[in-house]
Amino acid sequence: MKKPNLLYVFADQLRYASCGYAGDPRARTPNIDRLAAESLDLCNAVSGHPLCAPYRASLFTGKYTSSTGMVINELRIGANHAGFGHVLTRAGYQTAYIGKWHLWANHLGDHHDPQNAYIPPGPHRLGFDGFWAGYNFHHTYQDMYYYGDTPDRIDFQGYEPDIQTGLAIDWLRHASQEAQPWAMFLSYGTPHDPWTEDNVPREVLDRFENTTFPLPANYLPENDPHADPWGQLSAEERRSLPSWMKVYYAMTANLDWNIGRLLAALEELGLRENTLLVFTSDHGEMFGAHGRRAKNIFFEEAIRVPFLIRWPAGLAEKGRNDALLNTPDIMPTLLGLMDLPIPQAVEGDDLSPCLLGSSDAGPDAAFLQGMGCTAAWEDGYEWRALRTRRYTYAVYRSDGSQLLFDRQDDPLQLRNLAADPAHAGLLAQFRTQLQERMRSLRDEFQPCTWYRDHWTEDRIILHTATS
Repeated sequence: MKKPNLLYVFADQLRYASCGYAGDPRARTPNIDRLAAESLDLCNAVSGHPLCAPYRASLFTGKYTSSTGMVINELRIGANHAGFGHVLTRAGYQTAYIGKWHLWANHLGDHHDPQNAYIPPGPHRLGFDGFWAGYNFHHTYQDMYYYGDTPDRIDFQGYEPDIQTGLAIDWLRHASQEAQPWAMFLSYGTPHDPWTEDNVPREVLDRFENTTFPLPANYLPENDPHADPWGQLSAEERRSLPSWMKVYYAMTANLDWNIGRLLAALEELGLRENTLLVFTSDHGEMFGAHGRRAKNIFFEEAIRVPFLIRWPAGLAEKGRNDALLNTPDIMPTLLGLMDLPIPQAVEGDDLSPCLLGSSDAGPDAAFLQGMGCTAAWEDGYEWRALRTRRYTYAVYRSDGSQLLFDRQDDPLQLRNLAADPAHAGLLAQFRTQLQERMRSLRDEFQPCTWYRDHWTEDRIILHTATS
C-alpha cells in the first residue's frame, strides 16, 4: 500500500471542553463533531507544556522542554534536532507548512518586523523544505500576510484562517497530482486572543448574539498567587470575560467552517482514504477558572486538548480511546502509524500500538512541565506535574507547595487533597514517580533564568540536553 499522506491541523488555544463533540452546548462545531464521529478520539490527550512555543518545539522534535530549551515564548529553537520534517523529507514526502511557527523569535515584541517574523529556508525550519507559507507569530486576523522563501511579505485581504485554508486546498490540488506522498502542517492562529469584536467576522459573531457565556463554575475572583503576569486578570479583564468568550466561540465556529472546507477538499480530490488526518490544538484557555486567564498551568482547562485521528485505510478503530497522549508522544506515534523511522533522540512514546488495537494501555501518567514566565526571564512560576486518567499531581518550585486532585470525584479541581491524611500514601507515590520521571529526563527543576544563563545567547538556544 502507498505510504499514507499526513494532514496535521492544529488550532491555537482551543481547549477540548469547548468543542461540541465534547459536550459544550455553546459550541457551533458541526464539522469538527462530524470528524470526531469518523475518527479515533484521544480523549486524554494533553499539552505537555501548555504554551505556544514550548508545545511546537516538543511537537516537531518529540522531546520534552527540558531537552529543547524552549522554556518560554519568544526564543529561537536550536537547529540541531532531528525533526519531524527531516524524517518526512528523507522518506520522500512532499512537505508543506502553513501558518504560525513561533520557534524563530529572538526578542520579545516587534512581531511584525520581518527580522522577527520571516523564517529563512534552512535548518531552522526543522526539515520542512517544501512549500512554506509561514510567519513566526501574530494574532491580528483581519487581513493576512505570510512569507515564502524570501523576506518579501506576501499580503492578502480577508480573514486569516479562510486565506490559510484556501492556500492549503490549492496546495493539496497540486500535491495530489504527484506520485510522492505528502505531509502538510496547517497551523491556525485562532481562537487565540485578542478577543475583540473586530478580530472575527461580524457574520459569525452575530450567530452568538443571543448566547450567554457565564463565568466558569470554578471561577475565582482573586488572582492565583502562582500566576505570572500573563495569567493574571485585572478588574476590567474580569468584566470582559463573557465578551471574550463570545469572540472565542465565534472564532472557533469560523475555524469549524474551514475544517469543513478541508474535509470537502479531501473528498473531492480522492484523498480521504489514505490521508492520516489529525485535528488538535496546542493548549487551552482558563477564562478565569482558578483565578487565571491564558494557559501555562496544569489545570484541565489549559492542558486538555482535542486530538482526533482519521485514517480510513489504516486505522479501523473509531470512538474514544483513553491513551494518555502527551505532546512529545505525537511525533513518534504518528511516525509509528506511518511506518517511518523514529529518531533515536526522541523522548516521547510511540503509542501507535495503543491506537491499533493492542492490549497495551501505554503510559500510566503524562509528565507535564511549566518552566517559567510566559515570555520573560522571570523566576518564581515553575512547576512540574503528573496527570493520570484519574488524578493530577503538581508541585510548585517557588514554595514547594503540592496539589493533588481526584478529577473523577472533583472534575473542577477545587479540592486539593495534598494535606488530607487519607491520601498521604498516594501523595508520596506521586512525589516519587515525579522525581523518577524528572531524573530520567535529566530535568533538574531549575529556575527559568538558569536556562537564560546556561542555554541561550540573545534568546537563541545554543545548547540542548540531547543531540
